[in-house]
Amino acid sequence: MTDNKRVSNKQILDEIKNQKVNITIDPMPEAELNALAIKIVSRMVKLKSMEDWFDHVNRSDIAGSVAYKDLELTEEEEALGEAAKLMTLMNMFQEDEEYEKCAIIKARMAQVNEILKKGNK
Repeated sequence: MTDNKRVSNKQILDEIKNQKVNITIDPMPEAELNALAIKIVSRMVKLKSMEDWFDHVNRSDIAGSVAYKDLELTEEEEALGEAAKLMTLMNMFQEDEEYEKCAIIKARMAQVNEILKKGNK
């Protein structure tokens, strides 16, 4: 059972039963249990506040623009992103029967396809 394969909890329990291992857990004193609970809650609060701070910073306009600029996308990569966005918009506008918008998107898609053709050559 220790050959680096994933093992389910049921398999572990079956193995323990087969080996007839007796596991006893002594009850923890109340004071130690309270101290452990306080440590756990304290760490969870710290993690949650760090997560909130990180989300707040990432939502700011400056953080978004700096992070996006750091990607240093090629023209072809930007064109692929634009194509994906345009295809999504095209589907939305077709469902809403907004065909004028579809025509505008189709023209923009032709421009993006030209960029992608240049990149494939």
